[in-house]
Amino acid sequence: MVVDGFFGDTGKGKVAAYLALADKPALCVRTGAPNAGHTVTLEGQQHVLRTLPTCFVNPGTKLAVAPGALIKIDVFLSEVERYGRGRSYVDFNTGVVEDIHVERERSDEFLMKVVGSTGQGVGAAMVDRVLRRLRLARDFEVLKPFLADVPAMIMENKRNGVVIEGTQGTFLSLYHGTYPYVTSRDVTASGILSEAGVGPKAVDEVVLVFKAFVTRVGGGPLPGELPPEEAERRGWVERGAVTGRPRRAAPFNMELAKRAVLLNTPTQIAITKIDAVFKEAAGKTRWEDLPPEARRWVEEVEEEMKVPVTLLGTGPEPHHMVDLRREKGRA
Repeated sequence: MVVDGFFGDTGKGKVAAYLALADKPALCVRTGAPNAGHTVTLEGQQHVLRTLPTCFVNPGTKLAVAPGALIKIDVFLSEVERYGRGRSYVDFNTGVVEDIHVERERSDEFLMKVVGSTGQGVGAAMVDRVLRRLRLARDFEVLKPFLADVPAMIMENKRNGVVIEGTQGTFLSLYHGTYPYVTSRDVTASGILSEAGVGPKAVDEVVLVFKAFVTRVGGGPLPGELPPEEAERRGWVERGAVTGRPRRAAPFNMELAKRAVLLNTPTQIAITKIDAVFKEAAGKTRWEDLPPEARRWVEEVEEEMKVPVTLLGTGPEPHHMVDLRREKGRA
């Protein structure tokens, strides 16, 4: 399973896409909701997926949406048509965000102006789910061709490989994040497994994804936050995949990373955008080709976290990856 270690935007979509191509899993399951966009760059073109997993890059991988997830029907059908025809599934119990949820959320001044909600109706839909009045995928005729028992699919395909793609970031967790500046679900490893319908003993590997610097969209604390002009000077200016809002930026935070390790108990760590901090790392795929200062920094992170750092993103494409899993006994 793939989990975000910061505030979202760490590149877990790229990591999941790389795993899909490198490991050729039989099934990939997406958790979360359409307020989070996962980005994959293929041959220079960006693809932002809000519902289906980024494992679509492997045409042999089945794509499924978890029972604890939420979908917007139009977004789901659009992504099926573009990325997953003939191999896309949604669980019977997946919740559905409707127009009334979007209207309710966008009329909430606290959510929109203070917390910095994306206004996609996800929080309002989660409220209805807790109150047991949300309509589920099984209630919509248009979704009937895609309905499946996703927890059963996971166990049926386990021998041939399954990737569970988490959403958002550890410190946006409803329970473990910077409340009230959080999302409407638990997005740590435990919450992701619960959404997918998987018990912890079934999991072989938990990949915790960090970025070589920290970004955050919306309100809430960001330790070490840089002024916008300094972030621009460093080349760390980014925008949210769903809203297009500018992401606030800060240097890599070791204390936040340690806390994320404590909360998620990963078996390995991935770090993306190494090339944004160490320019000479761009496009490298071998450890020995990384600049010495990048290698020293990665070794320092590994020593502090006491978890092997196995995947290093060095560019936008999935294949821009240094894969150390075999050398570190995690393959």
